[in-house]
Amino acid sequence: MPNPPIPSLPREALAPELQEAHDRAQSARGDATFISVMGHAPELFEWYREFYSRVFYGGRVPVRIKEVVRLRLSTLHGCAFCNRGNRLDAVRAGLDDTQLRFISDETAACWSPAERAALRLAATMALTAPRGYLDPALYAELRSHFDDAQIVELGMTMAVLTGMAKFLFAYDLVEKEDYCEFGTG
Repeated sequence: MPNPPIPSLPREALAPELQEAHDRAQSARGDATFISVMGHAPELFEWYREFYSRVFYGGRVPVRIKEVVRLRLSTLHGCAFCNRGNRLDAVRAGLDDTQLRFISDETAACWSPAERAALRLAATMALTAPRGYLDPALYAELRSHFDDAQIVELGMTMAVLTGMAKFLFAYDLVEKEDYCEFGTG
């Protein structure tokens, strides 16, 4: 269970939009510590919600591809809180049981070539790949499915998700999987 050094605010002390987010997090992910701590800086939470509305669920890259890479990143990072919600969102975006089972294997036959390339980029962008690099071969693979603006969007989206993962782990705001190697023990 999360144990952040910054005290969580009670649900009643949160702004109405944060109370709604609190209830959604509690329902879908079983915990709302992240939301309760973000109540100290609601403008930052609003920025994060704006990222999701404008870039993650908007933008040039299909949401399904973004859901694939988001689940891949949270699985690589070992965020139990994220994995619970990201699996639900991935299913809503059209991923099936086989794809959920093979989220860590970009070579599996269940992936389209574009999804395979995006999964490889996610592995490169993950916290678990500190020397990850968009090399010419990966760029060429991505370029056969995405234009340059989409490749930039994918990278920026994953950078925000990965940076948020580091924040969540470092501030002990989320439950982690047993194999998670980030943040507190």
